[in-house]
Amino acid sequence: MADFPGLLSLVIFLPALGALALLLAPSVNAVRWAALATTVVTFVVSIGLWLGFDASVSTALAPQLATRLPWFGAVDITYFVGVDGLNLLLILLTTLLGPIVVLSSWTYIGKAHKGYYALLLLLETGVLGVFAAFDVFLFYVFFELTLIPMVFIIGIWGGEDRVFAAVKFVLYTLVGSLLMLVGVLWLGFAAGDAVNGGVFTTDWYKLASFGVPIGTQMWLFGLFGLAFAIKVPLFPLHTWLPDAHTQAPTGGSVVLAGVLLKMGTYGLLRFVIPFFPNASAELAMPVAILAVVGIVYGALVAFAQTDVKKLVAYSSVSHLGFVVLGLFAFDVVALQGSLIQMVNHGISTGALFLIIGMLYERRHTRAMADYGGIAKSVPILTFAMLFSVFASAGLPGLNGFVGEFMILIGSWNSPTVGNPLLIAVATTGVIFAAVYLLWMVYRTFFGEITDEANATMKDLNGREIGLLVPLLGLMLLLGFWPAPFLEKSERAVQSLLDTSIAKAQAVEAADGEVVVVPVSWPAEVATVPTPAPVADPAP
Repeated sequence: MADFPGLLSLVIFLPALGALALLLAPSVNAVRWAALATTVVTFVVSIGLWLGFDASVSTALAPQLATRLPWFGAVDITYFVGVDGLNLLLILLTTLLGPIVVLSSWTYIGKAHKGYYALLLLLETGVLGVFAAFDVFLFYVFFELTLIPMVFIIGIWGGEDRVFAAVKFVLYTLVGSLLMLVGVLWLGFAAGDAVNGGVFTTDWYKLASFGVPIGTQMWLFGLFGLAFAIKVPLFPLHTWLPDAHTQAPTGGSVVLAGVLLKMGTYGLLRFVIPFFPNASAELAMPVAILAVVGIVYGALVAFAQTDVKKLVAYSSVSHLGFVVLGLFAFDVVALQGSLIQMVNHGISTGALFLIIGMLYERRHTRAMADYGGIAKSVPILTFAMLFSVFASAGLPGLNGFVGEFMILIGSWNSPTVGNPLLIAVATTGVIFAAVYLLWMVYRTFFGEITDEANATMKDLNGREIGLLVPLLGLMLLLGFWPAPFLEKSERAVQSLLDTSIAKAQAVEAADGEVVVVPVSWPAEVATVPTPAPVADPAP
C-alpha cells in the first residue's frame, strides 16, 4: 500500500462520487443500497491506510500515503493530504461510521431520500478531508464543506425545532471559521515572507517551522482557538450542541458526536499547539479551567435532563472537556489519552445515539418518563444500552476508561496544568458520568411497565444488531487491548510535543523577532531556508 499514494485521495472522494451516483438511482431502495455500498467500499479501502501505515518511521510526523499537487499557481497553496499518527485513527473512525449511519437511517428517514443520503456522503468526504489535509487552506475548505450538509440534514430531516437548531449551528460555526480564516491569511503572508521567499504559503510544515513572536501568537491563538473551541464545543461556547443533537435525525446525531466534534479537538492538536506553542503553554491553565468547568457542568446538567437525547448531548460537553484538558497538559501520556479518547467518545456516544434512535422509532418519544420497565420487552436492546453506558462512564475494561485514565495521569504530571485540586475536580466528572448515565438507564429500562406500548415493544432486528456489533466490539477491544491503536500514534505525539517545546524555547530566546525554528521536519516534505530574522509584522 505504501507505493499507492493515491489511496488516501480515493478514500476521501469515494463518498462524494457515490453521492453523485445515487442521484441516478431509480427507487428508494436503490438509493439506500447505493449509499450503503459506497460507504462499505470506502471503509474497506480505508483499511489499506492502516495496513500501509508504518508507525516506526524515523520522522514520526512525515505524512505517509501522501499526495501533493499544485492548486493555486501564484501562491503556495496545494492539494496536500497524507496520513500520520495524529489522523490515522480519526480517518478510520469516520469511514467505519459511514455504513453504520446509513443503516441507522434505513427506516428512520421517510422523505427526500436522495437528498439525505447524498448529503451524508458529501459530509463524509468533508470530514475525511479535514483530518487528512496538510495544507491549512485545504483544511479550511473541507472544514467549511462539512457545514453545508450538516445544516440541511438538521434543517430538513430534524425535529420540530429543526430550523432554529440549524440556524444556531450555522451561526456559531460560521463565526468561528471566519475568524480562523483571518488568522490563516495573516499567518500565510507572514510565514511567506519569513520562510518561503516572500510567497504566501499555507503549507503545514512551513507554518509550523515559522516562529511567531509571543505577543502575536496570543491573538492568533485567539482566532484559531475560538473556531476550534466552538466546534468542540468548549464551555461556555457549547449552547448550540444540545439543540443540534436533539433536533437532528439519528444519523446526523451519530455523525455530529462521532466525528464532527472531533474536528475541534483535532484542530487544537494539529494547528494551535504546534503553530502557537508559547501562547498555548501560557494560556494552558485558563483553557484547562474552562475544560474542567465543562466536565462538571456538562455532567450536572445532564443529570437534570428529562429528554434522553439531550442528556447524552450534555454528556459530550463533559467528555470532551477531558480531551481538551489532556491536549493542554503538554505531556505525551495526556496527549495520547486525548487522541484515543476522541476515538473512544465517537464509538461509545455514537452507539448511545443509535440506541436512542431505535427507541424513538418504536415509541416516537425521547422523554424518559414515557418509558420504564422495557428491559423485559427488549432484552437485547437493554444489553446494548448497558454496555454502551458502561463504556461511556469509563468502566475499567472498556474503551472509555483508557483515554480518561491516561488524560488524568498525564495531566497530574503536567508542567502546565498539573494542579492537584484541578485534576481532583476533573476526576469527579468520571463519578458524575456513572451517576447520570445509570440513572438514565434505570428510569428508561427498569422499574414497572406503565404503558402497554412499552410491554409490546419489539426488540432489535438483524439490521440493528448488525450496526451495533462493530461498535460494541471496539469498546471491548480498545478497553482490553489498546496497545495496537496507541502504537500508531505514540511516535507522532512525542514528535509533535518535542518540536513544539523546541519551537517555544527558540521563540522565547528570539526576544520579539520572527525566527525560523530548527525543528526536525521531514526534509522531503518541507525544505525551509533559514533567512535572517525579520521584524515582527504588525497584526
